[in-house]
Amino acid sequence: MNTLHPQLLISAYCQGVFPMAHEDGEIYWYDPDPRAILPLEHFHISRSLQRTLKKRPFIIKKNTAFRAVMEACAESMPGREKTWINEDILNAYSELHQLGFAHSVEVWQEDQLVGGLYGVGIRGLFAGESMFSRKTNASKVALVHLVQHLIDQNFQLLDIQFMTEHLSKFGAVEIPASEYKQRLLLALQVSATFDD
Repeated sequence: MNTLHPQLLISAYCQGVFPMAHEDGEIYWYDPDPRAILPLEHFHISRSLQRTLKKRPFIIKKNTAFRAVMEACAESMPGREKTWINEDILNAYSELHQLGFAHSVEVWQEDQLVGGLYGVGIRGLFAGESMFSRKTNASKVALVHLVQHLIDQNFQLLDIQFMTEHLSKFGAVEIPASEYKQRLLLALQVSATFDD
């Protein structure tokens, strides 16, 4: 039985806590210290990615294939044989999506889903959960579109949870959990909606 009901998830995110499934199938709750965020005002796009964006090799959509994006993020790949996205997580976030709290950015090439990301939006907070790429730069393009969309929609905080070398190149930083909680409180006071 899935205990990750929407009210619990929303309450957890509002307190800076999020779930991940372990290999044993159990759900564990995380509140990292330090916490990684991607400051929207300091987002960095490399020159090579700028050149890719100018060519417009992909079609970008939002919230048209949410579960397919999650399933792609859950697939094993070289260097990541196990994933923290299990069936309970898939079902819980699909329900959050239906309620308007979880969102996807999708990267398409013709009719093929080749990249994307998903996360949770609550007022001025967007918590990025996972991303995937089946074509070079597809997930990077999704991230660029997400950041611009969050800025346009008045989001204040892009939480990426854990630092990665990949995201550090975009300007991601680690901050103490106490500072994250202060930023979270401020973000939750701001009215922002993901949908246009």
